[in-house]
Amino acid sequence: MSIKYIFGCIISFPLLPVLLMQGKKIRKDTPRLPEALKPKGYIKTTSQKTLKVITLGESTLAGVGVDIHENGFTGALVKEISEKNNISILWRVYARSGYTTKQITKKLLPKIEESNADIIVIGLGGNDAFKLNSPLLVMLNIEKLIKSLKKKFPRTPIYFTNMPPIKEFPAFTKTMKFVIGNLVEIFGEKLQKKVKRKKRVFYNSEVVTLKNWSKKYNLKNDIAIYFSDGVHPSKLSYELWGKDMAQFIMKKRSFKKWLRAI
Repeated sequence: MSIKYIFGCIISFPLLPVLLMQGKKIRKDTPRLPEALKPKGYIKTTSQKTLKVITLGESTLAGVGVDIHENGFTGALVKEISEKNNISILWRVYARSGYTTKQITKKLLPKIEESNADIIVIGLGGNDAFKLNSPLLVMLNIEKLIKSLKKKFPRTPIYFTNMPPIKEFPAFTKTMKFVIGNLVEIFGEKLQKKVKRKKRVFYNSEVVTLKNWSKKYNLKNDIAIYFSDGVHPSKLSYELWGKDMAQFIMKKRSFKKWLRAI
């Protein structure tokens, strides 16, 4: 158990009743947006080989905030990889809003129809933080998730996306940003240590900040353009996040090895 987590628990415990009340109010005031439609697709290019991509996770991977997955994270991810390398991509999303890491493993993995994949991308952490699950519990569940995936896809690289930038959520109060935001950052720190000990498992540990995105992509530093409902990403955020994650994947040796094999 990390000292940072224990210290956070001591500080946060008196705030739990406040967090509960604020959480109920936010759920009441925030519109319930549906998950994106069309969770699978195919990008055809002149390439003679097709990259098979599976994405897996919670509401952000489920595309809450946009109409179809092509306009969400997965769509932006595969489009960037395809365009930069002129390769065809067959992609499929398995995600559900509100799911924790345990639920992703238990309820989504059995639904995966594919028998092979070249890349698996996972987005999680937000719901575990909202439920105030401990880092120890979350890491145990992530370990189970990785083992289950490796059993089904033994040679497939697994890429974890950045943890959600909860401290940036405009719908959240300062108290929620402090408690839940710090907790999800601890998840990220623990996950980074975990993947260092594993083959073909990677985590994009870069902390997402809207200020950096605005500077990097020459956009106005207006928080409203990045969110669809104060919690979930807008189409713009999905596009930037998907592009960034694609760049992370394309720099890895496992992806370059796949390209050379074409």
